[in-house]
Amino acid sequence: MTPESFESLVAEIGFSPVPEKFRALIKNVALCVEEDVSQETRHDMELPSDETLLGLYRGIPLSARGDHYGGGTLPDTITIYQTPIERAAREDGISVRQVIEETIWHEVAHHFGLDENEVRKREDERS
Repeated sequence: MTPESFESLVAEIGFSPVPEKFRALIKNVALCVEEDVSQETRHDMELPSDETLLGLYRGIPLSARGDHYGGGTLPDTITIYQTPIERAAREDGISVRQVIEETIWHEVAHHFGLDENEVRKREDERS
């Protein structure tokens, strides 16, 4: 898949994987696409080279935003990584679209303040 078609697919999907009642609560969050996880990000997150990262939420979770949040605050970002997502889709025998949707749902859960263990528990409940 070309980078352009992947980016278009991410834009088309947007926040649609998130239940409608929660979509309206997503504020000041940008979806970004990168080819792969940078070495700098791996270093900052202390990720081993063999660990796969499909997406990454960076920002101030809703649960941590106080009265001083807002104004000139830059948007939170959810970065979707093309190469690992395409690889995961091939390995799992599912569509790239499905992996993107699952990744967006996962990262939005972090935006709502869930830690990794809580997100994985909710994913298990969804399955």
